[in-house]
Amino acid sequence: MTRSPTATALLLCAVLAQPLFAQSPLPQAAQTSSAAPASSSPWEFSFAALTYVVPDESNYVSPYFRADRNWLHLEARYNYEDQETGSSWIGYNLGAGKNVVFDFTPMIGGVFGRTEGVAPGFLMSFTYKKLDLATENEYVFNTEDSTENFFYTWSEIGYSPFSWLRVGLVGQRTRAYETPLDLQRGLFAGVSYRRLNFTTYVFNLGWTDPTTVFAASFDF
Repeated sequence: MTRSPTATALLLCAVLAQPLFAQSPLPQAAQTSSAAPASSSPWEFSFAALTYVVPDESNYVSPYFRADRNWLHLEARYNYEDQETGSSWIGYNLGAGKNVVFDFTPMIGGVFGRTEGVAPGFLMSFTYKKLDLATENEYVFNTEDSTENFFYTWSEIGYSPFSWLRVGLVGQRTRAYETPLDLQRGLFAGVSYRRLNFTTYVFNLGWTDPTTVFAASFDF
């Protein structure tokens, strides 16, 4: 029996996951994964929803869910690689440093829906005092049309003058919607209260009609 490319990708993720679960993470924002303080639970979870307000196009919501246990990272996204498209991921959390904290999570994912394919990628962050750099990147190998292969990125440089406030610069490259700019860039400001985080991103202001993204996340 012949398997579809999507089924093959998901089967690969399932096979890779088996030895990881046998063992007894890493923020973005949208974001990246980064080591969190130890808690009584071996698992750490994060759920986020990003609402995109795009000029001359329909607004849409892109949610994601992340789960980390020690070095195991699991993730599910929707409307990220493309609208009406989901992806599932498995990765390996690595981290080092005290004054300068470095976190890195290589991942492999399966993409299914309007776009179908296999995607290697990674989450990475550096943190030094009130400064941080966070980036998530992936390359989608489209299994239906190789001319549609695409590199996605979302990167932030942030500064936290207070524990509850974070501001900075953001850049992204995506095919989930169309703009005149291949690499979008902008500003963001976010506030946090306990385990809740709210961030507003404004892309392309001054270059073309701006795209606004409202992000809300909850860590538990």
